[in-house]
Amino acid sequence: MVGIYQAVQEKGHGRISRQATIMFPRWRGRIILSRDPDGEERCFACNLCAVACPVDVSPCRKAKGKDGRWYPEFFRINFSRCIMCGFCEEACPTNAIQLTPDFEMAEYKRQDMVWEKEDLLINGTGKYHDYNFYRVAGKKFKREKDKGEG
Repeated sequence: MVGIYQAVQEKGHGRISRQATIMFPRWRGRIILSRDPDGEERCFACNLCAVACPVDVSPCRKAKGKDGRWYPEFFRINFSRCIMCGFCEEACPTNAIQLTPDFEMAEYKRQDMVWEKEDLLINGTGKYHDYNFYRVAGKKFKREKDKGEG
């Protein structure tokens, strides 16, 4: 056995090496809450993420800000139950919830797997840099005909 190893090492020097693990481009990992390009929170606590979640890991409570804008008073994700399916990201109308390629989230205590809003909220816009829900929502479309006209 040693002779075969030496022969391969002499003739095929550098050909037998350990392959690097490939990170797939659509990998779904840690969940984050992103911000608008203006720096405001994108999430307005519509709870569509909680409805779409098959294991019910993301409860949040809605509150109203001074400017009349809704925001989540608290937002909590229990990563010990999360299956990283991405349904919450697909259901979010503001692109606030995004799944990143981060995968190192191991903890020794189960209580540390529950992440609060402060842990999830990042300073950047995430994947969607120019999107702002409040610039798009509520705009009137130009109509060709008025109501009642065929």
